[in-house]
Amino acid sequence: MRRVFITGGTGYIGRRLTTALLERGHHVRILARATSAGRVAPGAETVLGNALDPASFVGALRPDDTLVHLVGTPHPSPAKALEFQRVDLPSIEASVSAAATAGIAHLVYVSVAHPAPVMKAYIDVRSRGEAAIERARLTATVVRPWYVLGPGHWWPVILLPLYGLFALLPATRAGARRLGLVTIRQMVNALVQAVESPPPHGTIHVVDVSGIRGASKERRQSGPVDQV
Repeated sequence: MRRVFITGGTGYIGRRLTTALLERGHHVRILARATSAGRVAPGAETVLGNALDPASFVGALRPDDTLVHLVGTPHPSPAKALEFQRVDLPSIEASVSAAATAGIAHLVYVSVAHPAPVMKAYIDVRSRGEAAIERARLTATVVRPWYVLGPGHWWPVILLPLYGLFALLPATRAGARRLGLVTIRQMVNALVQAVESPPPHGTIHVVDVSGIRGASKERRQSGPVDQV
């Protein structure tokens, strides 16, 4: 059993990850404002606080904790560059600060696949989040999806024929693989694996799209797969 502290645990990925971790016997705590505490998944402990203010939750962290950072602007798009600066960047900086102060065991950060020809502002902010983790010398896993398919997030499936074409062409093959689509099930499996298999102390492990997909294959071979 691991002690897992999740920021952004009431969102699209967070609630599903919480349920999967609880089913596997982990102790899960969710950072939430009072107004969103009602959305915390049953079985998880609620910690009231502000994901943008490390002082509001650093006292809840312990040295053996894994902190999973999922805070981010919903449905990111180029039009939301100011939101990335207002929410995404200060929230990961707050998590890094709290993690370093508490001396936690492991930080898991959902970043984004890059480089890419679009979403420059989003990639910049997520890359700065990765840089903050590196500067703090934290033991961390950085997960880099491009787009996570799931309920309410299905529109990119119309691009699958193009992905197939680009994967066949030498000039575009690497980009098609790096910026491939993953499902919410694959993403949750990858995050569960990250929680349960931290990298060596003081190192940062990066999980790209192929690694996210591979986590689901490994879990099918080793045991039950979490629910979506």
